[in-house]
Amino acid sequence: MLTPSSFLRLSFSPDLIQGGIAYAVRSLPYTYNRMGGSPYDRLRRIAAGVAVELAFRRYLAHHDIPYDLQGWTPFTQPDRYDLSLGGHRCDLKSFLITRRAQIRRIRRDPSLLLDAPALVPVDQDAAEGRRDDDLYLFAFVAALVAASRRDMQRAQAAGQPLYLLHALSKPWANPYLWAPLGPLALKSDCETSMVVEIGGQLEDRSYATETVHLPPRTRVEAGTPFFSITSLHVDRLPSGRIALRSPLRSQTYVIAPYEWGNIWIYGMDIFLTGWILRREFRLRARVIPAGMRVFQYDRTQVKNLAVDVRRLHSLHDLFERVKEWEANKKARKRAFQ
Repeated sequence: MLTPSSFLRLSFSPDLIQGGIAYAVRSLPYTYNRMGGSPYDRLRRIAAGVAVELAFRRYLAHHDIPYDLQGWTPFTQPDRYDLSLGGHRCDLKSFLITRRAQIRRIRRDPSLLLDAPALVPVDQDAAEGRRDDDLYLFAFVAALVAASRRDMQRAQAAGQPLYLLHALSKPWANPYLWAPLGPLALKSDCETSMVVEIGGQLEDRSYATETVHLPPRTRVEAGTPFFSITSLHVDRLPSGRIALRSPLRSQTYVIAPYEWGNIWIYGMDIFLTGWILRREFRLRARVIPAGMRVFQYDRTQVKNLAVDVRRLHSLHDLFERVKEWEANKKARKRAFQ
């Protein structure tokens, strides 16, 4: 039975969320929004998940625990798995906790996580290619967000980091007709100059960005031959509208000052709780229907399988097994040489 002393409590440094955001922004047109909500909620969840993966890999490297990334998923492809431990594919499930009172309680008493459900969406568990000896690992991320415009203004005034993004609609982000959009033109109604980063894809679907300095009420053309535009990123909250125009589109795309989302996560702690083999998880799991309130969500958006965290296994035990698995693999390899 798992105890809080078995948890790995990792710090959440700013470079982790920077890496998470870089991945999340690139994945925008390719990820399935199973959780519902705004695209900015989804981007924050993706960024948090990638931040946990990066922190976990850093921990493994620091403690000389072998792993490989052969199944790590490029942003344009469906998930396969996060990394491999001792030849076992590892799927790291992260849950973002953003309610202040709940964060205070967890940081003061991590044992509260023992009664939380370790959730795996039913469709993910049943996906093609899953194996019984796959590993599920579960993490909880304690972090604040500044999602409302008032909170963003307060964060900006306090000098806190922001990552302000506007996610474009599907006709721009993932168009049916794959054709050049340019020359793109931007114009701003803001009172002062804005720095705007355009993010999108080129003809070969590789990701590209271009930074444009946009003076007030001045039309500026971008030079990059974009075939899709997934997002615009600005350096601060705009005071006016920003417009985007493509010769391929019949209408100008206008972004109001309130149509920007802050996907920065103000991380505090990462609690890596435990692990379980997929075959054992499926034997022990109960079904949690969509629409249920659970520890980490006010309302589940999809049907999940769940095992209480206290019924998971210690990560320290897993790391010892990983070293044994790796030693056995090397021994078998030498036997065939």
